[in-house]
Amino acid sequence: MQSLLINDVSTKFFQLFKNKPILIFSPGRINIIGEHTDYNDGFVFPAAVNKGIVAAIQNSDTNYSTAYALDLDNKIEFDLNNLKPSKSGSWENYVFGVIAEIKKKNKEIGNFNLVFKGNIPVGSGLSSSAALENSIVFGLNTLFNLGFTKQEMILISQKAEHNFVGVKCGIMDQYASMFGIKNHALLLDCRTMESKPYQIDFKNHQLMLINTNVKHSLSDSAYNDRRTVCENVCKILGVHALRDATVQDLETIKDKLTPNDYQKALYVIEENCRVLLASKAIENSDLDALGLLLFQSHSGLQHQYKVSCEELDFLVDQAKLSQHVLGARMMGGGFGGCTINLVDRNFAKEFSEITSKAYQKTFGKSCSIYNIELSEGTHLIE
Repeated sequence: MQSLLINDVSTKFFQLFKNKPILIFSPGRINIIGEHTDYNDGFVFPAAVNKGIVAAIQNSDTNYSTAYALDLDNKIEFDLNNLKPSKSGSWENYVFGVIAEIKKKNKEIGNFNLVFKGNIPVGSGLSSSAALENSIVFGLNTLFNLGFTKQEMILISQKAEHNFVGVKCGIMDQYASMFGIKNHALLLDCRTMESKPYQIDFKNHQLMLINTNVKHSLSDSAYNDRRTVCENVCKILGVHALRDATVQDLETIKDKLTPNDYQKALYVIEENCRVLLASKAIENSDLDALGLLLFQSHSGLQHQYKVSCEELDFLVDQAKLSQHVLGARMMGGGFGGCTINLVDRNFAKEFSEITSKAYQKTFGKSCSIYNIELSEGTHLIE
């Protein structure tokens, strides 16, 4: 599949610009556990996957730059010195945002041509946005010898999303996409931005993603609202981030919070603990314990943080009904996207067929099944 992407992108680049580009692959990511903990300075457990974005980039000999989204058959031409956000939701904001953040670092870049295409389903919770940002900053860093470290590049990608896209994301998506290691997940401390790789042996189980194929419109605003709640609770507690709070600390200010805000903060504190327990379960090859933690995580996201939706809850309930699934939860910001499921590989086909039929019958639309592998992070394609 990746070779088809590479061929499509490099062929289109040569058709448009008549020269040979630098090629980059930037992967999407899953998060095994640890949702909405990253912007609370907490722990997460992501991994890069074998779905992503291929970008082709090279110098331009014109006095403007060109970017072409091959999936959308959409081309833009722009002046590097006159960048401002386009309308909300436009893909070019990711491109402009990265360039703007590079320029803030007083780095000089010249005009360039860019073509990209991906096989990450948009809205799936696999973070196509971070993959795109990372492919652009990595490409520009290579093309213009900017000398950024990977750590500096992911901060540029994150700031691009904050300032041009308007989503106050944490660092997990960009980190996992940039630093991923094949067959490993990363226990990432979002405060120190240090990670410990865990080689994962799923034995006779595998990870399966099931995409609801819905993205409810409140997702971005609700994300920013949840972040504000967390910040307000921290102010009352007098801590820098919820990572620094315990359940006991939260109890002391319960009377100062609405019941909903109390539950949201409680979820974050408990989820942070679940991530560390998951790393121990993986160290001990205890897949049953890991599966139980996934189910608990979903329950918190559904009932406490309230970022799930009917379709996601249905898919997790289907997983609970199957003796061949050890655990499942919604993955990503919420209100749509995918569930991640730990499934016995001998019964994976049977489970996916039963679930697909039930989903179609209940919602009158199809879900999509992805079997994924853990992959290397953003890199040059030789």
